[in-house]
Amino acid sequence: MNTGMSEEKKSRTETIRSEIEQEILSGHLPSGTQIDEQQLIDRFGVSRTPAREALIQLASAGLVTLVPRQGAIVSSITLRDYVALSEILVQLESLAARLASRRMTPAERDALETAYEACAAAQGDAEAYRAANDEFHGVLYEGSRNDILAKQIRTMRARMRGMRDYRFEHPARVRASLAEHKAVLDAIKVGDEDAAAEAMVRHISAGGNVYADMIAAMPDDGAAVSRGRRP
Repeated sequence: MNTGMSEEKKSRTETIRSEIEQEILSGHLPSGTQIDEQQLIDRFGVSRTPAREALIQLASAGLVTLVPRQGAIVSSITLRDYVALSEILVQLESLAARLASRRMTPAERDALETAYEACAAAQGDAEAYRAANDEFHGVLYEGSRNDILAKQIRTMRARMRGMRDYRFEHPARVRASLAEHKAVLDAIKVGDEDAAAEAMVRHISAGGNVYADMIAAMPDDGAAVSRGRRP
């Protein structure tokens, strides 16, 4: 019976953590937003324990910062942190592409091509392209058949969301992104895992290496990147 209660609390904690994580990922909860335990208790109809545990898990993932007497605050990241996360993300995304090229079913390859076509149709609309881009990568993560890898990538992208939102406002970057997606898609369609991994490395790091090196060399003055949408 104790085990059942424990599983029930675990399920409630996971529900809260997952929903708040998605709201941070989508930008509905921008950097600096305060998340109070009591708000979670009232919203989800739970006791204090699962609400508190959910916040602790979000803090462990770096998505919120726990502040005494203030509750949890949606985290910001410094520019140097952003660069560090980018350097890790490129390797994780490359691994996902490699695994997907080996493990995707024909139906999943078709879904990836459909997601690519949605990206092509969304050119000229930054919000639509952003959503289509997320779908393209999401199909690929699922096709990797590695839930832990997919979760790590999504968590890192959630932490980086604010700065990454800017890139699709530039038509040249959208055109380049689409061409990079095509290279990943073509490699996965023929099951060439090396080509898929290399194409994903180029995609994630495109245009960012010089910028990243410049920021990494800067003194860490605590400058932070906000996670909301551009005003």
